[in-house]
Amino acid sequence: MEFFSTCLIFLCCMIMFLLLKLFSKTRTQSCYIVAYECYKAPDDMKLDTETCGELILRNKNLGMEQYRFLLQAMVNAGIGEETYGPRNVIAGSEESPNLEESILEINDIVFGTLDNLFAKTGVSPSEIDVLIVTISMITSVPSIPARVINRYKMRDDVKVFNLTGMGCSASVVAIDLVNNLFRTYKNSNSIVVSSESLSPNWYRGKERSMMLPNILFRVGGCSLLLTNKSSLKHRAILRLNHSVRTHAGSNDEAYGSCTRIEDEHGNCGFFLTKNLPKAAAKAVAMNLGVLVPKMLPLRELVRYSLVTYWRNKSKTSTSEPNLNLKSGIEHFCIHPGGRAVIDGMGRSLGLNEYDLEPTRMALHRFGNTSAAGLWYVLSYMEAKKRLKKGDRILMISLGAGFKCNNCVWEVMKKMDNVNVWEDCIGKYPVKCTANTSFLEKYSWVNESSK
Repeated sequence: MEFFSTCLIFLCCMIMFLLLKLFSKTRTQSCYIVAYECYKAPDDMKLDTETCGELILRNKNLGMEQYRFLLQAMVNAGIGEETYGPRNVIAGSEESPNLEESILEINDIVFGTLDNLFAKTGVSPSEIDVLIVTISMITSVPSIPARVINRYKMRDDVKVFNLTGMGCSASVVAIDLVNNLFRTYKNSNSIVVSSESLSPNWYRGKERSMMLPNILFRVGGCSLLLTNKSSLKHRAILRLNHSVRTHAGSNDEAYGSCTRIEDEHGNCGFFLTKNLPKAAAKAVAMNLGVLVPKMLPLRELVRYSLVTYWRNKSKTSTSEPNLNLKSGIEHFCIHPGGRAVIDGMGRSLGLNEYDLEPTRMALHRFGNTSAAGLWYVLSYMEAKKRLKKGDRILMISLGAGFKCNNCVWEVMKKMDNVNVWEDCIGKYPVKCTANTSFLEKYSWVNESSK
């Protein structure tokens, strides 16, 4: 009797929750993406095997042990030979970066993607009501948003937000901000621009925990056009269904797991601690605890609750029952932060290689492009013609702080634009095994240690 009473109470609660959710949906104006544009750098910025090896060997602060560590990390990083690096680093002037080089890098990305976005959509810059720029590691006066407004001669009443220090999770933070603004500003258009400034932030020291970002981070960026105008609904490709932001910064270990600091010699870089995987796992669990009840069907929530109740009562198993996320989600867009991050997320969420393929391929082709990374993953799904009308996409982003920001999109129409993958989509997917080119060309580094 106790069992059935518990089930009845749970079902009543779920029905009330669903009714409240439906009621709130009718009161909230929708947030749509009309189009997005990812940045692809020119070929002279590519970091192939030879260039990457030269960059590592150029650092005179390194000893043979550090050379071996970096080269082995490059071999196993899951990154291919067509990613892009800053021009000043490739040219060998990274030891004295200047503001002009940093601004030129950002101009190429921001203005390049926005030019294409405005041309693709036919929307005029004067029609933009909200502008959000998320570039964490550069500050200029005037600001980057001000440079955008000046170049495109936007209206003087445009609402402007400049988000810095948000790291790899910044674009989802911006989307959540847009979604909340749209509740106040009806019939509006918004632009979100996400990128990162690598030119002045290339680490030149020898601390292992600060050298890895040089292996993973690459030049990239994206621009998005969002709207809540009913007149543009028929042109929208995605509709935002849910968005949940979780910040674990009150925990000291999580807060310090990913920070930008100077080493003992004054070289600036990212310091990644051993607590990072633990902080990420905890933040994801906290976030999904809020998001899952919103995005999964009632039958799956009931099944999970009953299985959990029965296992706890009978004590027949020590393992936790797993939620079937695929009962409410067709596609998983995970931040391509690195091979270890992707593997860990795949295991914890119960995903197979088909689910993880877009993230692995985005990391292989473009590297970790920080806040823009999710959109390279999405563009891979689109180029592979995976996205059909009605499909739901879970975006999972992680960022310094430490935070996890996730959202769920619904596909409004079939998406099949080849976009930024146009020159190479035919050869993907590829096997992300050890980069044998590095092993062969720089085998002398390992040999010298024997």
